[in-house]
Amino acid sequence: MATPADMSHAMLIAILMHHGGSLDLPAGAFQKDALGGLDGAFHAVAMEPRLDGTVRISVQPRPAGDEGGITTF
Repeated sequence: MATPADMSHAMLIAILMHHGGSLDLPAGAFQKDALGGLDGAFHAVAMEPRLDGTVRISVQPRPAGDEGGITTF
């Protein structure tokens, strides 16, 4: 079974490959408050299958703690 870290990596690779293997982002995209919450934990990523056959990937604020908010489908 894939870990949350494995899934985050796989989603990043899928996004990059969909955009031709690279994507330019502004440096501000990596500011601390853009990446995580006040406790230092990174935000979570949600994957939601859509009726049109696509998958929506979105950022979800994650509750504090190592396992906060982790679910699989």
